[in-house]
Amino acid sequence: MKHFTIGELTRSDTARKKGIDNTPTEDVVHNLTSLVDDCLDPLREAYGKPISVNSGYRCPELNRAVGGSAKSSHMDGHAADITGGSTGENQRLWNIMVEKRIPFTKMIAEDGFRWLHISYDRRNVARRKMLGIRDGGGWKYIEVK
Repeated sequence: MKHFTIGELTRSDTARKKGIDNTPTEDVVHNLTSLVDDCLDPLREAYGKPISVNSGYRCPELNRAVGGSAKSSHMDGHAADITGGSTGENQRLWNIMVEKRIPFTKMIAEDGFRWLHISYDRRNVARRKMLGIRDGGGWKYIEVK
C-alpha cells in the first residue's frame, strides 16, 4: 500500500455524524489491501497524481445509512469510489484502467463520470466488467476481455 491508507478507505463523514463504528475486520483489511496493491496503487502510479477516495469500506449499518445496495462490494472491502477531481479526470482514470489492463472485477462510471466505482476481488477478477450510465438513465454494460 504505497499511495492509500486503510484510514482513508474507511473514513466516512456519515459514520462520524451518525456515531457508526466503521472499523473493518481483519478479513476486510485483507480485501482492502488487495484492492489497493493490485488495482488502486497501479492506477495511481499510471495516473501520476493523487486520487481521492470518496467511499471505501462501509460496515452494513453505514451502507444502509448511505442507501447502498444490500449486496454492495463496499461491505466486504472489495470496492472504492474514487475521483481525480472532475469528470474529465475521471474519464482519464477509466481509460488508464482499460489501456493499462489494471485488474478489476467491476468498474462503473457513476452519474456521468462524477466518480468511478471500482471493485476488485482476486477470486473473481476474470469477470472484468465495465458499466456506464447512459444519458437516458439506463445502464450500459460493456464487457472487457
